Amino acid sequence: MTPTHATATARPQGAESAPVKEIGIRSTARRPWYAPLLATGDDGAATILRLTLAFVFFPHGAQKLLGWFGGPGFAGEMEILTGMVGLPAIVALLVILIEFFAPIALVAGFLTRPAALGIGAVMLGAVSVEHYRHGFFMNWFGQQAGEGFEYHLLVIGIVLALLVKGGGALSVDRRTSSPRG
Repeated sequence: MTPTHATATARPQGAESAPVKEIGIRSTARRPWYAPLLATGDDGAATILRLTLAFVFFPHGAQKLLGWFGGPGFAGEMEILTGMVGLPAIVALLVILIEFFAPIALVAGFLTRPAALGIGAVMLGAVSVEHYRHGFFMNWFGQQAGEGFEYHLLVIGIVLALLVKGGGALSVDRRTSSPRG
Protein backbone atom coordinates (compact mmCIF):
# COMPACT_ATOMS: atom_id res chain seq x y z
CA MET A 1 0.00 0.00 0.00
CA THR A 2 1.38 3.44 -0.88
CA PRO A 3 1.90 6.17 1.72
CA THR A 4 -0.95 8.20 0.21
CA HIS A 5 -3.45 5.57 1.31
CA ALA A 6 -4.86 4.96 4.76
CA THR A 7 -6.13 1.58 5.87
CA ALA A 8 -9.55 1.13 7.42
CA THR A 9 -11.20 -2.03 8.63
CA ALA A 10 -14.74 -3.10 7.86
CA ARG A 11 -16.53 -5.52 10.22
CA PRO A 12 -20.02 -6.77 9.81
CA GLN A 13 -22.32 -5.44 12.54
CA GLY A 14 -22.47 -7.68 15.58
CA ALA A 15 -19.56 -9.81 14.45
CA GLU A 16 -16.75 -8.88 16.80
CA SER A 17 -14.76 -12.01 16.06
CA ALA A 18 -15.47 -12.09 12.34
CA PRO A 19 -12.49 -11.90 9.99
CA VAL A 20 -11.35 -8.36 9.31
CA LYS A 21 -11.37 -7.13 5.73
CA GLU A 22 -8.97 -4.28 4.92
CA ILE A 23 -10.01 -1.66 2.42
CA GLY A 24 -7.91 1.20 1.05
CA ILE A 25 -9.22 4.71 1.51
CA ARG A 26 -7.51 7.53 -0.32
CA SER A 27 -6.38 10.26 2.04
CA THR A 28 -8.20 13.55 1.59
CA ALA A 29 -5.16 15.53 2.74
CA ARG A 30 -3.59 17.12 -0.34
CA ARG A 31 -0.04 18.21 -0.65
CA PRO A 32 0.45 21.72 -2.04
CA TRP A 33 1.50 21.96 -5.70
CA TYR A 34 4.96 23.18 -4.69
CA ALA A 35 5.69 20.30 -2.29
CA PRO A 36 7.94 18.43 -4.78
CA LEU A 37 10.12 21.56 -5.09
CA LEU A 38 10.83 21.47 -1.36
CA ALA A 39 10.97 17.73 -0.71
CA THR A 40 14.41 16.66 0.44
CA GLY A 41 16.02 14.16 2.72
CA ASP A 42 18.42 14.67 5.57
CA ASP A 43 21.32 14.32 3.13
CA GLY A 44 24.70 15.68 4.21
CA ALA A 45 26.19 15.40 0.72
CA ALA A 46 23.40 17.56 -0.75
CA THR A 47 24.12 20.14 1.95
CA ILE A 48 27.81 20.20 1.05
CA LEU A 49 27.04 20.57 -2.66
CA ARG A 50 24.46 23.31 -1.99
CA LEU A 51 26.81 25.34 0.19
CA THR A 52 29.78 24.84 -2.15
CA LEU A 53 27.79 26.10 -5.12
CA ALA A 54 26.51 29.06 -3.11
CA PHE A 55 29.93 30.13 -1.85
CA VAL A 56 31.59 29.73 -5.25
CA PHE A 57 28.82 31.50 -7.13
CA PHE A 58 27.99 34.40 -4.77
CA PRO A 59 31.12 36.45 -5.59
CA HIS A 60 30.21 36.33 -9.29
CA GLY A 61 26.75 37.71 -8.57
CA ALA A 62 28.15 40.34 -6.19
CA GLN A 63 30.57 41.48 -8.91
CA LYS A 64 27.72 41.89 -11.36
CA LEU A 65 25.10 43.49 -9.12
CA LEU A 66 27.10 45.38 -6.49
CA GLY A 67 30.51 45.92 -8.06
CA TRP A 68 32.20 43.95 -5.28
CA PHE A 69 35.40 41.94 -5.82
CA GLY A 70 36.48 44.22 -8.67
CA GLY A 71 33.29 43.72 -10.67
CA PRO A 72 31.61 46.28 -12.91
CA GLY A 73 28.40 46.61 -10.87
CA PHE A 74 24.88 46.57 -12.24
CA ALA A 75 25.13 49.31 -14.89
CA GLY A 76 28.51 48.13 -16.13
CA GLU A 77 27.42 44.49 -16.28
CA MET A 78 24.22 45.39 -18.14
CA GLU A 79 26.35 47.25 -20.66
CA ILE A 80 28.69 44.26 -21.06
CA LEU A 81 25.91 41.68 -21.37
CA THR A 82 23.71 43.70 -23.73
CA GLY A 83 26.56 45.30 -25.72
CA MET A 84 29.58 43.04 -26.01
CA VAL A 85 27.77 39.75 -25.42
CA GLY A 86 24.61 40.80 -27.27
CA LEU A 87 21.99 39.50 -24.83
CA PRO A 88 18.52 41.03 -24.72
CA ALA A 89 18.14 43.36 -21.72
CA ILE A 90 15.65 41.06 -19.95
CA VAL A 91 18.03 38.09 -20.24
CA ALA A 92 20.95 40.19 -19.00
CA LEU A 93 18.84 41.33 -16.02
CA LEU A 94 17.87 37.74 -15.22
CA VAL A 95 21.50 36.61 -15.37
CA ILE A 96 22.53 39.30 -12.88
CA LEU A 97 19.61 38.61 -10.52
CA ILE A 98 20.04 34.83 -10.64
CA GLU A 99 23.80 35.03 -10.04
CA PHE A 100 23.25 37.24 -6.98
CA PHE A 101 20.07 35.92 -5.36
CA ALA A 102 20.28 32.17 -6.13
CA PRO A 103 23.42 31.70 -3.99
CA ILE A 104 21.71 33.48 -1.09
CA ALA A 105 18.75 31.11 -1.43
CA LEU A 106 21.16 28.17 -1.59
CA VAL A 107 22.92 29.15 1.64
CA ALA A 108 19.56 29.04 3.40
CA GLY A 109 18.47 25.97 1.47
CA PHE A 110 15.35 27.89 0.44
CA LEU A 111 13.82 26.85 -2.89
CA THR A 112 17.00 24.92 -3.61
CA ARG A 113 15.78 23.32 -6.82
CA PRO A 114 14.61 26.54 -8.53
CA ALA A 115 17.76 28.38 -7.37
CA ALA A 116 19.99 25.60 -8.70
CA LEU A 117 18.02 25.43 -11.94
CA GLY A 118 18.55 29.17 -12.45
CA ILE A 119 22.29 28.80 -11.99
CA GLY A 120 22.30 25.83 -14.35
CA ALA A 121 20.46 27.87 -16.98
CA VAL A 122 22.99 30.69 -16.65
CA MET A 123 25.85 28.20 -17.06
CA LEU A 124 24.28 26.58 -20.12
CA GLY A 125 23.78 30.03 -21.59
CA ALA A 126 27.39 31.03 -20.88
CA VAL A 127 28.69 27.89 -22.57
CA SER A 128 26.44 28.22 -25.61
CA VAL A 129 27.04 31.96 -26.11
CA GLU A 130 30.74 32.26 -25.31
CA HIS A 131 32.80 29.49 -23.74
CA TYR A 132 32.27 26.59 -26.19
CA ARG A 133 34.48 28.27 -28.77
CA HIS A 134 37.47 28.23 -26.41
CA GLY A 135 37.38 24.47 -25.92
CA PHE A 136 37.18 22.42 -22.76
CA PHE A 137 40.02 23.75 -20.62
CA MET A 138 40.13 26.92 -18.58
CA ASN A 139 42.82 29.38 -19.59
CA TRP A 140 45.23 28.57 -16.75
CA PHE A 141 48.36 29.63 -18.61
CA GLY A 142 47.02 32.50 -20.74
CA GLN A 143 47.52 30.62 -23.99
CA GLN A 144 43.91 30.82 -25.24
CA ALA A 145 41.70 33.69 -26.29
CA GLY A 146 39.23 32.93 -23.48
CA GLU A 147 38.04 30.45 -20.89
CA GLY A 148 36.84 26.97 -21.82
CA PHE A 149 33.80 25.30 -20.30
CA GLU A 150 35.20 22.82 -17.75
CA TYR A 151 34.13 25.03 -14.81
CA HIS A 152 30.64 25.28 -16.25
CA LEU A 153 30.37 21.49 -16.48
CA LEU A 154 31.29 21.15 -12.81
CA VAL A 155 28.62 23.68 -11.88
CA ILE A 156 26.04 21.91 -14.06
CA GLY A 157 26.95 18.61 -12.38
CA ILE A 158 26.33 20.12 -8.94
CA VAL A 159 23.08 21.64 -10.21
CA LEU A 160 21.88 18.24 -11.47
CA ALA A 161 22.68 16.64 -8.11
CA LEU A 162 20.71 19.35 -6.30
CA LEU A 163 17.77 18.96 -8.68
CA VAL A 164 17.68 15.26 -7.82
CA LYS A 165 18.41 15.45 -4.08
CA GLY A 166 17.07 18.85 -3.03
CA GLY A 167 18.66 21.00 -0.34
CA GLY A 168 19.46 18.22 2.10
CA ALA A 169 20.09 18.64 5.80
CA LEU A 170 20.12 22.05 7.45
CA SER A 171 17.88 23.63 4.82
CA VAL A 172 14.68 25.64 4.95
CA ASP A 173 13.32 23.23 2.35
CA ARG A 174 13.92 20.29 4.71
CA ARG A 175 12.31 22.12 7.60
CA THR A 176 9.19 23.06 5.64
CA SER A 177 8.81 19.71 3.88
CA SER A 178 9.25 17.55 6.97
CA PRO A 179 6.11 16.05 8.45
CA ARG A 180 5.04 17.87 11.56
CA GLY A 181 4.46 15.75 14.56
